[in-house]
Amino acid sequence: MGTNLSIPKTEKSSEDGENDHLRYGLSSMQGWRGTMEDAHAAHLDLDESTSFFGVYDGHGGKVVAKFCAKYLHQQVLKNEAYIAGDIGTSLQESFFRMDEMMRGQRGWRELAVLGDKINKFNGKIEGLIWSPRSRDAKDQDDSWAFEEGPHSNFAGPTSGSTACVAIIRNNQLFVANAGDSRCVISRKGQAYDLSIDHKPDLEIEKERIIKAGGFIHAGRVNGTLSLARAIGDVEFKQNKFLSAEKQIVTANPDINTVELCDEDEFLVLACDGIWDCLSSQQLVDFVHQQLLLETKLSGVCERVLDRCLAPTILVGDGCDNMTMILVQFKKQAKSSAPALEQPSSNDPATSELQE
Repeated sequence: MGTNLSIPKTEKSSEDGENDHLRYGLSSMQGWRGTMEDAHAAHLDLDESTSFFGVYDGHGGKVVAKFCAKYLHQQVLKNEAYIAGDIGTSLQESFFRMDEMMRGQRGWRELAVLGDKINKFNGKIEGLIWSPRSRDAKDQDDSWAFEEGPHSNFAGPTSGSTACVAIIRNNQLFVANAGDSRCVISRKGQAYDLSIDHKPDLEIEKERIIKAGGFIHAGRVNGTLSLARAIGDVEFKQNKFLSAEKQIVTANPDINTVELCDEDEFLVLACDGIWDCLSSQQLVDFVHQQLLLETKLSGVCERVLDRCLAPTILVGDGCDNMTMILVQFKKQAKSSAPALEQPSSNDPATSELQE
């Protein structure tokens, strides 16, 4: 959770973009928190037919969120399943790949750099000696786990991050989520959750946690972590007799697939700093109102952040870091789609929202 400021930092980092099919705007704000631990990714043209958006809400530090923002979309694009057209499998494998890449010498060094522990004058990580691999060598993906050095036995970061990702390809939307960031779509003004908030007290999460040797106290995994799924958090993934899917905390994402139609207006991805303050429907209604007043989508996001910011630190909700991505669909020749349903907390890791 971290320390809080006496005066919130309300400066916002915002951007906009568009292509032939989509417009997007995003904004993030540190707020009352002592540090900014959110990160995001927005790539309109991941390839010639695909857009990628992601929000990453860090806990215990910013480095895992920043690592995911830098690398997760790259791993999706490189994945064999993605190349074969299986986007859902590529997303699931890429979530697990983040944990794999953050181990060992190269993972340790990259996290140190992302955590601002590198001396900008001499290029060395502060207070530590390390042996970088040759800069002339080709950046081969397989070298992550095998680079030698004083931190080759690094098991991974104790900090972690949620990951909520949306991929849009033609008329299909793929959503992958681990944690309590959330993706919501507005269809004819109605909000539909496309992800589940992975809280420890959900029955499917509780069952896995207990089977893996963990426990839940005061709504937190082992009394400390308020999430049941996350990337990072290596101390909850130490059972060598269990697969990555069955650890106390898992990076295993729920995957949902939606066929887009003309009635779909926009998509929102946001961290829990937003959802602590507004329900999915309240946010959709607020965005509709602001779209009548604001032409820039990033401006709409900024208004949402201001709306959610607590007036004082004593309020509770509205004191977290906040990040929001708003993706608006340009009207295409799409057919009508079946009715959407809210995802069930008892769904398996991969499910579809289509009837």
